[in-house]
Amino acid sequence: MTKSHRTGRDPELVGLAALGFLACEPDRLARFLALTGMGLEALRERAGEPALLAAVLDHLLADESLLFLFAEAEALHPSEVAAARAKLPGGAALS
Repeated sequence: MTKSHRTGRDPELVGLAALGFLACEPDRLARFLALTGMGLEALRERAGEPALLAAVLDHLLADESLLFLFAEAEALHPSEVAAARAKLPGGAALS
């Protein structure tokens, strides 16, 4: 089973995979935290919230090189990441 099948392209699962992707690299995670102003404890507490997952996907979509690295790691097309983001809170405004 490929990674894309494991995520099922469910928007929350894509967001959780993206959060894991950021968390695997301290520099990536530190940049996300710095840009959001969120602390590590708050991130842990909110990790499964759709609004936080939307912010994680926004972060990836704002950085094309990071987006492509994530998409490749998860066997997703970058447009699938954007589609997942559109289904999370605030995503309707992106359409």
